[in-house]
Amino acid sequence: MADQHHDTPMLDELENGPWPSFISGIKRLRDKHDDTRINGMANDLLGQLEHSYETRKGYWKGGTVSVFGYGSGIIPRFSEVGSSFPESKEFHTLRVQPPAGNYYTTDMLRQLGDSWEKWGSGLVTFHGQTGNIMFIGTSTDNTQHFFDEINEYGWDLGGAGPCVRTGMSCVGAARCEMSGLDEMKIHRTLLNNFTDDVHRPALPYKFKFKVSGCGNDCMNSIERSDFAIIGTWRDDMKVDQEEVKKFVARKGREYVIDNVVTRCPTKALSLKDDDTMDVDNRNCVRCMHCMNVMVKALSPGDDKGATILIGGKRTLKIGDLMGTVVVPFMKLDTEEDYEKLTEMAEETIDFWAENGLEHERCGEMVERIGLVNFLEGVGIEVDPNMVNEPRQSSYVRMDGWDEEAEKWFNRKAEEKAAAS
Repeated sequence: MADQHHDTPMLDELENGPWPSFISGIKRLRDKHDDTRINGMANDLLGQLEHSYETRKGYWKGGTVSVFGYGSGIIPRFSEVGSSFPESKEFHTLRVQPPAGNYYTTDMLRQLGDSWEKWGSGLVTFHGQTGNIMFIGTSTDNTQHFFDEINEYGWDLGGAGPCVRTGMSCVGAARCEMSGLDEMKIHRTLLNNFTDDVHRPALPYKFKFKVSGCGNDCMNSIERSDFAIIGTWRDDMKVDQEEVKKFVARKGREYVIDNVVTRCPTKALSLKDDDTMDVDNRNCVRCMHCMNVMVKALSPGDDKGATILIGGKRTLKIGDLMGTVVVPFMKLDTEEDYEKLTEMAEETIDFWAENGLEHERCGEMVERIGLVNFLEGVGIEVDPNMVNEPRQSSYVRMDGWDEEAEKWFNRKAEEKAAAS
């Protein structure tokens, strides 16, 4: 351990104010942990961070660090001022995949914590933007030891670099009445299928799956994932008129009109004189706002499935993109349905890997080549439910509109005949 603590007046300022500070957490490791190795790592980490604040420059550089058989999952951090702060000169981060829906037991967490204090700095983040557990700060040698130990009792590294990243799914049907999917199964099905693509980067850039059980989209999948699966329904919203009346009696008509009826984006709701709710289901866009306010009175329909969106991301080569609907509704009840979803994901990744430019996200490729070419390339049939304004539709070529409509009607006729 270093002989004395580094003087950190600038970092000390970050502990002022009402909010908890990450500096306090690192200081606890420095001052109160019973492992002198961890004390020293935390002390030199604070010293380097203070030095960065003083000079307004970052001193971490990358490199190559991996465990046997894997090409990703570790973010290398070597210090350019390691001679001044030797105990934190290597401070690599390991990304570890959490359980689907982030369901842990306390035994799991204690086991992981014990392993990380044995081989790392003790710093852990739950969770990174990609969804991983971030184990921050260890040496090159200890990287392999830590991975071997946690892998022995069932954990695996997540994605880093140009690969399929660790998926994310919401808490789902286990705790949420809005859920329209089996989020855990979708998450596990996709990530198990793409494990090789998680561990061995071979894509133009990163590719993310995120699963949200309803339109509330607690995973922010529409704006943060290349392949978003959102739970929805296609029959009528369920309305418990007695609960509607109780809600109106408790909150008042003015409250319901101001906070529910007038906030419907498509004006699909109306409150009748007898304090019952009328729903124009044909114009409902499943935004979920009314259900969030009137939880017992309004709820999703029974014919549940998934909407698939492609191409969401934050700023990179072009600005932020939200996902584009490529499948308005897909049932996910049978193993055949899950196979169909997996095949669609494989087609999407393969097409992007072949046609995407280096360091280009899937959504940026779609912007560059056009949505029509993407849909044709991955073999997704156009559905009229995608199209809001036919004269401005980007889903089909306007010179072939009649042919596309005819294809859809024929497809529906075939499905009806097969069902009968």
